Amino acid sequence: MVNQKHYKALYAAFDLFPTSKGASTHISHMARYLFDFYGNGLLYTLGNETYPDFESEGNTDIIRFSKRIPHYLNRAFEYSHHLEQTLRDHHEIKHIHFRDIWSGLGIFNSDTTAKTLFEVNGLPSIELPYRYPNLTRATLAKIEKLEDLCLSRSSHIIAPSGVIQSMLMSRGVSQYKIDIIPNAADANPKFEDQDNLPENYILYFGALQSWQGIDTLLKAFAGLKDMTDLKLVICSSNRQKVSQPYMKLALKLGIADNIIWQHQLDKPVLNTWIKNALLSIAPLRECSRNIRQGCSPLKIYESMACGTAVIASDLPVSREILDDNLSGKLVPPDRPQELSRAIRILIEYPKLRQKLADNGLNYIQTVANWDQIKNKLETVYSTKL
Repeated sequence: MVNQKHYKALYAAFDLFPTSKGASTHISHMARYLFDFYGNGLLYTLGNETYPDFESEGNTDIIRFSKRIPHYLNRAFEYSHHLEQTLRDHHEIKHIHFRDIWSGLGIFNSDTTAKTLFEVNGLPSIELPYRYPNLTRATLAKIEKLEDLCLSRSSHIIAPSGVIQSMLMSRGVSQYKIDIIPNAADANPKFEDQDNLPENYILYFGALQSWQGIDTLLKAFAGLKDMTDLKLVICSSNRQKVSQPYMKLALKLGIADNIIWQHQLDKPVLNTWIKNALLSIAPLRECSRNIRQGCSPLKIYESMACGTAVIASDLPVSREILDDNLSGKLVPPDRPQELSRAIRILIEYPKLRQKLADNGLNYIQTVANWDQIKNKLETVYSTKL
């Protein structure tokens, strides 16, 4: 049965929502800003057996595509088809914000007359080969054509970093069609007391994709075995089984007993782990996903918001956020010994570590918090759509 409610705006994302992943945090903020600006809206996302297919809260209704289809591309195209039909049933929608080409395909196939904002955090032609290495060049070429369609037909585009903007311009998108709206963090994050925190630990939190550089971090931590009271805490946003290859590597490196694994923590609990860490590590790899495409790592912003000093790989995407030795420490990517050295120095010099933490926190409070992102996004809505 068709939902008879009339919506002013739609936010679409080919992502499970909500989850503990950074994408879910981003979706939550961006969709709320969209619906607050236009009065109400429909959030269209992926679902599964644990979430209702339809949910309503305040000015937001959520429709989740929950059909179980194992093959990624088959599921993506079926999601697009279902979104297309949803839009045909709700032709009154005049403002659409979407964050992936599978949403874009459904939107543009629906013949909607709505103004469209494409939020480009990444492109599947670059990211999917890391997840599905057997994808053929011909399949990737077809995906690139879909990307070009969405880039050309969208009314406007936002990107979270200058690196992504440059990549899109290399694909033929005009610079004037793209606004950079970086990621951010809550200026006043919520915490939940924990009684199981080790006394001294460094932290990685987030997803465990290969481009995150977890193997580099584990090898770097192996170089700190003499610091016998130091723990490495890994708070994974993935299910435990995704951690298994890294657990095996830790065992091989002889550091398994000094690693604490946490999985899919609620945000206030995670924030407490971040706040009490000596350091937060973002060991991004030097690879096409991070160099050619780019990103805007939420883990860096959220670490600074919790008052924790950050060590990150010295890549263009990190330099857009951190000033080396001022608001964070940058180290060459994929160099475990360099990362070990930086960790050791910042642990042994607490005043330097505190300076980085204080400057990072100030950056969030004055420049990179979600309230300021809301203002930037509202400017795009009012002037570009």
